[in-house]
Amino acid sequence: MKVLMFNGSPRTNGCTFTALAEIAQVLNAHGIETEILQIGNKPVQDCIGCNGCAEKGKCVFNNDCVNEWIEKAKSADGFVFGTPVYYAHPSGRILSAMDRLFYAGGNSFEHKPAAVIASARRAGTTATLDTISKHLGIAQMPVVSSTYWNIVHGNSPEETKQDSEGMQTMRNIGVNMAWILKCIQAGKQSGITVPQTDKSAWTNFIR
Repeated sequence: MKVLMFNGSPRTNGCTFTALAEIAQVLNAHGIETEILQIGNKPVQDCIGCNGCAEKGKCVFNNDCVNEWIEKAKSADGFVFGTPVYYAHPSGRILSAMDRLFYAGGNSFEHKPAAVIASARRAGTTATLDTISKHLGIAQMPVVSSTYWNIVHGNSPEETKQDSEGMQTMRNIGVNMAWILKCIQAGKQSGITVPQTDKSAWTNFIR
């Protein structure tokens, strides 16, 4: 089993990475492989609603990380999406990436468990979690929770490590993710398959 972890911070080894690494350590201890994917500091194209991905099976823009991440997601069993907090919302890069990931590669994420985490100096974390979690809900993904909201506080990796409850929360995400993944694996071995859901209705509010 493998969990992909998306670092939505431009800083490779910053506070968000510190939190993701804490989760990864627990998952690894449970025999689950992890890979932290760095979004980096290069521009990430926003979704333009062209619907070209419906025909191509991938995003029409191929100049950043999104299509590579979609390919990796196909064989992954679970996910963690991490972001720093900017002006009480997620980083623009991770939000743009996730919009395109789920529009162009939604089938790669459906019914797979995922957690979202936010890292902040002080505030804006719960609004950030709410924003990113909406991607999981529309993709029918089991949401992995913890013993507190999935947040850490600190203005540097060293300060983040001093947030004892925040780091405990990250470790408990790892424990809960490992448990859910093993339950899903056991279900598959017992013949329990992914539910077949109805997607035939597609309406708006004027008809």
